Amino acid sequence: MKALLQRVAEARVDIAGRTVGAIEAGLLVLLCAERGDGDVLADRLLAKILKLRIFSDEAGKMNRSVQDIGGGLLVVSQFTLAADVSGGNRPSFTQAAPPEEGRRLYEYFVARARAAHPVVATGEFGADMQVRLVNDGPVTIPLQISS
Repeated sequence: MKALLQRVAEARVDIAGRTVGAIEAGLLVLLCAERGDGDVLADRLLAKILKLRIFSDEAGKMNRSVQDIGGGLLVVSQFTLAADVSGGNRPSFTQAAPPEEGRRLYEYFVARARAAHPVVATGEFGADMQVRLVNDGPVTIPLQISS
């Protein structure tokens, strides 16, 4: 599984002009399930995200996690993280999980996140979404968990 994390001061997802998910300070998690991914990888990725120390402490060092600061998670499905552009200029998405499995893993990840963390908002799987954010830092971290 892949995720692109952005440390944010605030973020929201709109669909057709309506806000469907929003957080204040925390992490925007762009999430991609790839072929062969499963629940174990989703659990490992979530554990890493919740404990990743990318928020500043009192000394200004990246030493605190999203859990430490009580920040939110905004989880947005993003199959385009599976893009392969090695063969030309048009991306191939063949490594992305099929839509049914991608949806299942996204929903599994969100359910596990909600069980482990108090503030979790989402986009809508497969929807045309507009994501607005104020990147804090900026801090953007790519993560990939594989078996």
